[in-house]
Parts: sequence; C-alpha cells; structure tokens
Amino acid sequence: MALLYKADPARGEQWQALFAEHAPDIQWRAWPDVGDGTQVEYLAAWQAPDDLENVLPNLKVLFALSAGVDQLDLSRIPLSLPVVRLLDPGISQGMCEYANWAVLSLHRDMLRYRQQQVAGHWQAHRLLPASKRRIGVMGLGLQAQHILASLKSFGFALSGWARSQHEIEGVTCHAGVEQLPAFLAQCDILLCVLPLTEQTEGILNKALFAQLPKGAALINMGRGGHLREDDLLQALDSGQLSAAIVDVLQQEPAAMDHPFWKHPQIMLTPHIAAMTQPESAFAGLLENIRRFERGEKMLGQVDRGQGY
Repeated sequence: MALLYKADPARGEQWQALFAEHAPDIQWRAWPDVGDGTQVEYLAAWQAPDDLENVLPNLKVLFALSAGVDQLDLSRIPLSLPVVRLLDPGISQGMCEYANWAVLSLHRDMLRYRQQQVAGHWQAHRLLPASKRRIGVMGLGLQAQHILASLKSFGFALSGWARSQHEIEGVTCHAGVEQLPAFLAQCDILLCVLPLTEQTEGILNKALFAQLPKGAALINMGRGGHLREDDLLQALDSGQLSAAIVDVLQQEPAAMDHPFWKHPQIMLTPHIAAMTQPESAFAGLLENIRRFERGEKMLGQVDRGQGY
C-alpha cells in the first residue's frame, strides 16, 4: 500500500523518516511525485489535489494534516471517502501556550504598555485581579476544554459557549443561539476557537461586539473566516472593544497595506498559535491507519453533516 503526502516539503522529510522507521510496510510518496495513482490508498494532506477521484481512484482515507478541515472543500470530496482530522498533542500544547499568552497579555494590558514603550512614556495602570477578569471561550470542543483547563490556575472567572450543551468543571457553560447574549454580556476577554462552518462564518461581527461589555477585548485563534475584519476596526475605533489579538485572517499572508499591521490596539501574529509536529502527530496518524486496516473506527473522523 502507498501513502501520498501533500503538504510542507520540509516537514515531509520528518514524516518520511518516521514512516521508514515505524511503518516500512507503507510506501511513502510525496506530491507531486504520485507515481501510479492506483496504488495510493491513503492521502495525508493540507489540501486535496484537484480532480481527486481521477488522480487517486483507489483512495481509501483522506487524512487532513490539521486539527480542522475547513481548508478542504468537502463538497468536492466523495461522501464515501472518510476524512479524518489530525489529533496531535503538540497542536493542543501549542494552542494552550498561545491562549495563555494572549489572555495574560490582554489581562495585564501589554498592548498599552508596548505603545508606551515606543512613545517613551513611563506610566503604570491599575491592575485588576485575575478573579475579577471574566474570560469567555467560544467553542467547547476538546481543544477549547484544554485551553480552559490551562487557564484555571490563574483564577479567572471562566465561561464557555457552544451550539450544544456541555458540562465542564469550573466553567459556566452556555449553549445555543438563545444563550449567546447572556454569555457575551459577561466576557471581558472573548476567545474564539470555534470550528469554521456555515453557522459560524462571520460570527465575530458588529452585532456580536455590541453585546460584549464596553471595553472588552478579543482573541481570534479559530479561523480567519470567523472575523469580519472591518467590524473589528469599527469596534476598536468606537471604544466598544479595547484591544484584539488576531492570529488568523481572511486572506493569508496579510497584504502589506492591511490595516491590522499598524493598528495600535491589534497584536497580529502570522497563524502560529500551533503547528503540526510530525514527531508528536505520527503515532496518532499511524494508529488510525492500523484501525482502518482492522476495520475499526478511526479517531477524529469528520462528520460531514457537522463539517468537523
């Protein structure tokens, strides 16, 4: 059997070495050197090739090399082909690190202190205890739950919102459209880690910002499609929001004239909240291949109806 890899070539060399050592029975191929496409049973990719069914007619599983799959056009992938997300503990660790840094940066007013440093202005500002700072997380999947768990030790008041009901110790959970206003009304810092679906596209918009407490701050480490960028600029300029940390954009990389680059109330990072690490992700990918071979359920298989 053969596995075709279609993603970053540099990390591809790490993946290839791991397969050679731990799964020599799986023939490794790297895009665009497909060879005989009829022999390829597994595809590990960031994005699928065009004309997938003709290029890889005997493909059995598409493994997305990411924690989400919104970069894939699922409408062009046969319904009969399983699509599986990457369950990488390294991604989870990276997301928690970024979330902690972002929340603490906003909590401790670091964007303002950075502006003061540039201006050569020495001034301290009142420090609000963490217990008085309300952190709200949109999305309550496993990744969001890991982030919430990592924030608990600081003593923040934690809440979460998702489409469906959840119960998480130490977190006030809200569910559904009807409970969204109550959730937003008590978020001093709002952190988005939602999956990108038809229902969540553009959810970070003017109407949502208006429901946050005046002076609240935003962290978007979900997807660029969640955020209406012009609405964020308006919310910041009006004072409805005080600051934002943005890791993902509608179009990446950001154009040189993108207004986020120089906005004093925005910290912009180049989609680096977490990165797939072959050494930590390999075991899960190989286990899913073996599960498929044994006829067992794979972990992280995408529900086409949900989109994640």
